[in-house]
Amino acid sequence: MKLIKLDAIDSTNEFLKGLSSTEDIQNFTVVTAENQLKGKGQMGSVWESELGKNLIMSVLVKDFLRDNESFFNLNVVISLSVIRALEKINIPELSIKWPNDIMSANKKIGGILIENSIKGDGVITSIVGLGLNINQVQFDDLPRASSLALICNLYFDKEVILFSIIEEMEAMIAEYSQIDLLLWEEYTNKLFKIGVPAAFTDENEVNFMGIIKGVSEIGKLQILLEDDGIFEYNLKEVQMLY
Repeated sequence: MKLIKLDAIDSTNEFLKGLSSTEDIQNFTVVTAENQLKGKGQMGSVWESELGKNLIMSVLVKDFLRDNESFFNLNVVISLSVIRALEKINIPELSIKWPNDIMSANKKIGGILIENSIKGDGVITSIVGLGLNINQVQFDDLPRASSLALICNLYFDKEVILFSIIEEMEAMIAEYSQIDLLLWEEYTNKLFKIGVPAAFTDENEVNFMGIIKGVSEIGKLQILLEDDGIFEYNLKEVQMLY
């Protein structure tokens, strides 16, 4: 693992993406920043972070994904890497809000953004961005956000958590098979609100009740509807109301 530390950058994902396009950098190269000016979340949302308080990182992953049908395997691995690392420091009630928000109880403490690129020879390279709220204690106008410091009333070492996440990630990727049923089962069991009635809204802003049953192999959320049918939703097609 190679670690590149930056004071401030528009986006660690964009920095690492640019670096990997001009240099043959090693697998699991990590870029961190104390301040990210244009952090990105899912669907173009903005990830905001207080200067120096949180873990802002991107990691290069290559030689793992084999085809575009297996893209969601990386989401499974990365999400579980974060969960396992946080379990080691006793963060309570951890779960994954599909597709890859990290939750503690009903509060969001982290978010993951994975950007994949396929080269002409078919090689797939992934840039994995992670924002994890660690020592920030004020979240103005973000009532659903929290941090490790707020949850545990402790100060945490960001770098120790970073190395723990990468250690979990490397180990999981090294041992992963094409369809790793045990890891998929672990991911499913960690899904936020799995198996309980929850409210959702669809892309047409129609509200409905359903029960999360799991995630398909290509990453669609599987929801049991009131008519006992199971419907699969893409990222932009459904949002949980909680």
